[in-house]
Amino acid sequence: MKSSGFLPYTDHKPVGAPDFYFGINATFRFIEKKFGLHGLRAYWSDLGSSYFAPVSKIWKEEGFDGIASYWKAFFAAEPGAEVEVVSRDEKVEINVKVCPAIRHLREHQREIIPCFCQQCYFINEAIAAPAGFTARVEGGNGSCRQFFFRAGSNAEKQDLSRIKEARC
Repeated sequence: MKSSGFLPYTDHKPVGAPDFYFGINATFRFIEKKFGLHGLRAYWSDLGSSYFAPVSKIWKEEGFDGIASYWKAFFAAEPGAEVEVVSRDEKVEINVKVCPAIRHLREHQREIIPCFCQQCYFINEAIAAPAGFTARVEGGNGSCRQFFFRAGSNAEKQDLSRIKEARC
């Protein structure tokens, strides 16, 4: 399936259900308690390379246009997202002004697993790598910037300390 602004999932609802964020937060907490931070990061990487393999295929076929189209469609389906996606000069930049997951978890006074925002790096990098791209994330805890570059570009290695811990 070409991206053309559509998500490559079989569920075609126009907007997702925000209570899903409760489930992923609890899942992340469970995996971290059972397998440690290393196990949680491995889970995220596996999720990116397996579940999101159709996305990676689109990115490989369509390049930066595919990456930008995917993220525009993705955040259009996320309830409460305030996001700008810009493609320019051999990169795609996602400016997350309001993260819908963090917003929803805070509004419902849920304890957020501190490493919650690291998922964006590990999942995105696992999607991007097979397509010939790399991902970087900075910020977090409710707003961040995410970048996608060609693999082998001059992008600095991801510094996980640049991803803030999530707090209520």
